[in-house]
Amino acid sequence: MNPIALDRFAAQPFSFDMNDESIVGKKTSDPLRFAFSGKTGPHVGGRSVPIAHSKTQDSLLNALNTPATIKGRCLYIHIPFCRVRCTYCNFFQYASSDQLIADYFSALVREIERKASFTWTQSFPFQAVYVGGGTPTDLTADQIKQLGQLIRRYFPLTPDCEITLEGRVNRFSDEKFESALEGGFNRFSLGVQSFDSKVRRAAKRLDDGDVVLTTLQKMVSYNAAPIVIDLLYGLPYQTLDIWQRDLEGYVESGVDGVDLYQLLELQNLPMARLIEQGKLPNPADTPTKAEMYQMGVDFMACFHQRRLSVNHWASTNRERSIYNSLAKTDAEVLPIGAGAGGNFNGVSAMQHRDMSAYTDAINQQEFPVGMAFKGDPNAISLNQFKAAFDRGVLLKHDFSQWFDRLMPLFEIWQSRGLVTVTPQAVALTLAGQFWSVNLATNLIKVIQSEKAPSLAIAG
Repeated sequence: MNPIALDRFAAQPFSFDMNDESIVGKKTSDPLRFAFSGKTGPHVGGRSVPIAHSKTQDSLLNALNTPATIKGRCLYIHIPFCRVRCTYCNFFQYASSDQLIADYFSALVREIERKASFTWTQSFPFQAVYVGGGTPTDLTADQIKQLGQLIRRYFPLTPDCEITLEGRVNRFSDEKFESALEGGFNRFSLGVQSFDSKVRRAAKRLDDGDVVLTTLQKMVSYNAAPIVIDLLYGLPYQTLDIWQRDLEGYVESGVDGVDLYQLLELQNLPMARLIEQGKLPNPADTPTKAEMYQMGVDFMACFHQRRLSVNHWASTNRERSIYNSLAKTDAEVLPIGAGAGGNFNGVSAMQHRDMSAYTDAINQQEFPVGMAFKGDPNAISLNQFKAAFDRGVLLKHDFSQWFDRLMPLFEIWQSRGLVTVTPQAVALTLAGQFWSVNLATNLIKVIQSEKAPSLAIAG
């Protein structure tokens, strides 16, 4: 990685309130559980400037008509349908309907064809494609196969491009799985969340745990592509014993990798209403989720799972998690589909979530974008920080003079038990790994709070 070029003020340490516990964490003998009051969110935030609605279409057109300069590239395609809404989900858009999906798929094909025609798109091959949702596996077998074929036909891809289909086990039949393989999908990411039937039913997951386990084992038996799963900790009814069995279910399933995510207490979701009505018990509190995280880390170490990030492990060399790794760095992401978000050539875009607005824009040969932003001038370097926190270590070599400027913050974090500082690196402790999103967000706040000239990658 090239060193970061700084102006003549670069040697000065960043200023921040060293007593602000929301930034530096609390003084506690148990930082894993109590360093912060809660996780700040699922992803690290940033800063950008909105583009006026009247200028959105021209801005996107100019960006896509300009050759790409960054070779790290991903494609994200969104399928906004689910049979039911899980109680913890903040991404639900539309209930699956054959006709609605067919109409949407027709518009999606037209967007794929148009987006693929631009100079930016054809500049370099894409290294990873992710079809997410929603529940992409709610598409028909023919639609899944056609989507994979369209991706391979219209977009330049690297020879080892990772093409992921996200979904759930429910109704993901042998026919659909085989159609996905025929269409060119070569990685599958399935939301399991828990193998315990009571926990699953309370979260509105549709199959019992034994069905999920059997289905995963059958998919693995094809020996055709890596299968990875998500497990969620902190759900109602999910005791520490049940969480231990969930971890054991991962190993028993034979899949190639797993993400361990903590339940976030998001407001205005079905789970919150059911708890308020007394229909569900409270989910785990933050200290308990911290203990569950530690159980997960220890379990993966015991079974010698290969760690890819603070939340993701692989059991085989097949699992590479290319999209997740690239999307957290300076890679650009081309968004396609209702509700998709991405960034390219200095412009970030969030596409219409509303189906009518999306299809109307496609019919009018417009970009189906509800909001667009000019990227933060420091976006590349800040994204590198996000990626480093996700890996669990910040190397001085990668961040050059930033490292020294941030040393006062690193030293306080070390005194709080969140990191270990050496002359060449800042490594997150177990507590720091659990609070990695908070730490990354806070570091970026410290950088952005200083009214300094833009900082950019040299090279």
